[in-house]
Amino acid sequence: MDFSAQTPIYIQIADDIRRRVVTGELQAGDQLMSTTQYATTYRINPATANKAFATLVEEGLVEKRRGIGMFITPHAHETLTTAGRATYREETLFPAVAAGLELGLTPQQIIQLTTDLLKDAS
Repeated sequence: MDFSAQTPIYIQIADDIRRRVVTGELQAGDQLMSTTQYATTYRINPATANKAFATLVEEGLVEKRRGIGMFITPHAHETLTTAGRATYREETLFPAVAAGLELGLTPQQIIQLTTDLLKDAS
């Protein structure tokens, strides 16, 4: 997280938790750090961490268990991956291909770069 960036800190925290759920680092039932722990770890106001958690609760990704803490919901991973897949083409793939074309790459070169990248990722 880059707290000097223009993106509000609470959004960065929520995005980090979403990313960790998608990658499997956080799984259904896992407990999150408390707002006090976030505040101490990242040297932020506890209200900032609370705002991030409130956003995630509103999205149904995190649930508050009174007196215990905040936990990842059973359907958080599926919710995030479904939403990510629905927007992947327009929000991720299209801008990347458009940038390649603007740089003068041919469609075949872009396909080859993508193929090479996928081979390296396997």
